[in-house]
Amino acid sequence: MTRADAYALMTEYTQSDSLRKHMLAVEAAMRAYARKLGQDEEKWGVVGLLHDFDYERWPDPPNHPLKGSEILRQRGYPDDVIYAIKSHADYLTDCPRVHLIDKALYACDELTGLVTATALLRPTGIGDLTAASVQKKMKSKGFARGVKREDVGRGAADFGVDLTEHIQFVIDAMKGIAAELGLERGASGAEAGE
Repeated sequence: MTRADAYALMTEYTQSDSLRKHMLAVEAAMRAYARKLGQDEEKWGVVGLLHDFDYERWPDPPNHPLKGSEILRQRGYPDDVIYAIKSHADYLTDCPRVHLIDKALYACDELTGLVTATALLRPTGIGDLTAASVQKKMKSKGFARGVKREDVGRGAADFGVDLTEHIQFVIDAMKGIAAELGLERGASGAEAGE
């Protein structure tokens, strides 16, 4: 299980640039948390990178992530990686989030979408983005409608982290790959707005 193999699998099944960037963002957050918590950074990164790799082909529950888990099993991915990926789907009641890696994935998944959407509105991109700005946008129901706010809050609580600190931690993790995510200064061409 290497990062290169996981990346190749992700790009084989996912053509959407925005979905690829989402998985890269979650990977960055997962790697950062693994380093902070003394966990296996490669494993945590692979979980983040592959958690939605099957979504484009099988977006409907429970096909996502069950179809992907079948592919991962066939390719020899470890059971704990497959379980963590399955656990990010609330509708799979036989896969509760019990391990730290499961909780981290759930906590980072929706949040990276909110961070990305907020950064894209800013003339400075993610460069000087703060948790306060993301939290302000989080309160606006019309903003980034696809992001489930309750999942962001529940994810942080289940993971045992303060929401504000968690948001800033994820922002900082994503800054490390801002160019790859298209979140550098002026990358979006969007008008400024908080």
